[in-house]
Amino acid sequence: MIAVATVLAVLVQSPLGSAPASAASVLIRGGTIHTIGADGVVAGDVLITDGRIAAIGSNLAAPPAAEIIDAAGRVVTPGLFGGVSHLGVEEIGIEPTEGDYALALGEMRPEFDVTLAFNPNSASIAVNRVGGVTFAVLAPTAEAGSGDQPGGTIIAGQGAVVTLDGNVSPAGRALFVNLGGDANALSGGSRAAQYMLLRQALLEVRAPDRLQASDERLLTPLGRQTLLEFIERGSPFVFDVDRASDIRQVVAFARREKLRAVIAGGAEAWLVARELKSADVPVLLDPLDNLPASFDKVGATLENAARLQKAGVTIAFSFRDPQAYNIRKIRQAAGNAVAHGLPPEAALAAMTRNPAAIFGVADRTGTLEVGRSADLVLWSGDPLEVTTLAERVFIGGQAIPMRSRQTELRDRYLERLRRGAAR
Repeated sequence: MIAVATVLAVLVQSPLGSAPASAASVLIRGGTIHTIGADGVVAGDVLITDGRIAAIGSNLAAPPAAEIIDAAGRVVTPGLFGGVSHLGVEEIGIEPTEGDYALALGEMRPEFDVTLAFNPNSASIAVNRVGGVTFAVLAPTAEAGSGDQPGGTIIAGQGAVVTLDGNVSPAGRALFVNLGGDANALSGGSRAAQYMLLRQALLEVRAPDRLQASDERLLTPLGRQTLLEFIERGSPFVFDVDRASDIRQVVAFARREKLRAVIAGGAEAWLVARELKSADVPVLLDPLDNLPASFDKVGATLENAARLQKAGVTIAFSFRDPQAYNIRKIRQAAGNAVAHGLPPEAALAAMTRNPAAIFGVADRTGTLEVGRSADLVLWSGDPLEVTTLAERVFIGGQAIPMRSRQTELRDRYLERLRRGAAR
């Protein structure tokens, strides 16, 4: 058994320091720039001024005192999306005081806002941003209870976009709902009850006068206010569901209730691609989903992304496992989707432009365009290749230190090996 003191010792970071003050302007010269926007791929320069992209083109003039980076033809992309995760609210599973992502009150509480527990000093943030991830969505998870311990409910709560400079976006908020067979323990044992509960919750919000005084309420007054705000703002309702028939039910439910639905998981989404396209419902999928892990995922296939993209469905990538340390590997998983038919530029869009649009922050990030926040990465090679590394990362025009707890440990033990070899 690992002692708590040992766990804490592993978690303690050596002082990484704050990001150094960037030059007033930065010129990345001679790169292969994947704008993921209207300009496509540009062979040229990117000028960053005051935290934003000031120009993209050929032979741009460097302002006085600008830092000049010679890209030498290497790839430049927007910063990557790390998916829906527990970034900043979970460190390692064996230290329970750092698992702030689940609510166990045994009642429906959409007002549960997991971002209030976000730790901008989490070790996982630096680990992922040196891997080229610049934004992600922090989300709650609904967990079933056990014994006398209550669990959550199908409405897990709300989350939001976070940037890996440690900030929670005031926009980009979403409500997370768990449906399907995996959520049966949260809804009395039947997926049919899930829609019953959702309909009652919406009835309490939209038509409280239709309820009798003696009727048991699912929501608190604050919960009703929260749910109403999400509906009125048109914020996304992220439905975690896999089975094709369940996805159809979600699409129909969202259309009927006028909700902006997003499918998360979607192992069988390719089977209902036409319905998803018609309803303009995007899908957050794991590119590594393959083979039937349950009866909800009998149709899982590595070609899911390619088939949905070909049908015109907006896709974005997000690992099914929300552990924060893994999200930097999303580009490698995207490479698997490319190996199974997804065009490379579509794979990059699924990690940049598409998730930014899905979560309402496309006016600031996700593409390289003049006026956008300078969230970008200079890569050593093709970002979809396993051997490629992020060489420089900028968030809001700020150069990110390419150090993390992992690089500090690497350097520490390499130095010990060098000393040992020199004896």
